[in-house]
Amino acid sequence: MKARVKWVENVAFLGETESNHAVLMDGAPAAGGRNLGPRPMEMLLLGAGGCTSFDVMSILKKSRQAVTDCYVELDAERAETDPKVFTKIHMHFVVKGRNIKPEVVEKAIKLSAEKYCSASIMLGATALVTHDFEVIQEQD
Repeated sequence: MKARVKWVENVAFLGETESNHAVLMDGAPAAGGRNLGPRPMEMLLLGAGGCTSFDVMSILKKSRQAVTDCYVELDAERAETDPKVFTKIHMHFVVKGRNIKPEVVEKAIKLSAEKYCSASIMLGATALVTHDFEVIQEQD
C-alpha cells in the first residue's frame, strides 16, 4: 500500500491514496490552520472506525442479518504530552434492522476487534480499546 501527503499551505496537506482518492487535512486556527479539513489524528480515528465497520458489516451480511443501518460512534482520549498518542478509544456500535440477533452482533464486533481490524488492533498497542453496542429492531 502506498500513499502520498503533499503540503498545500500553512498546516494544510493533501493526502492521496494508491486507489486515487484524495482528502484535505488541516490544522486548527490556533495551530496556523484554516480548519479546511479533518486533523490527521481525526483521520486516524476515522480509519479505525471504517476498518472495524467494514469487518462488522461483512460478518453480519455473511450471517444473514437483515441490517438496514449500522454506524459506530468513536470517543477517544489522548495523552496530554507529546507524542499525544491515543490512550483510550471507545467504540459504540448501533445496528438497526429486522430480527437482528444481538449475539451475532456481539460476535462480529469481537471478531473484528481481536482478529480482523488491523487499524484498531494497531491502535490497541497504545490505547485501551473498548466496545459496546445496541441493536434497534425495526418492524416490518
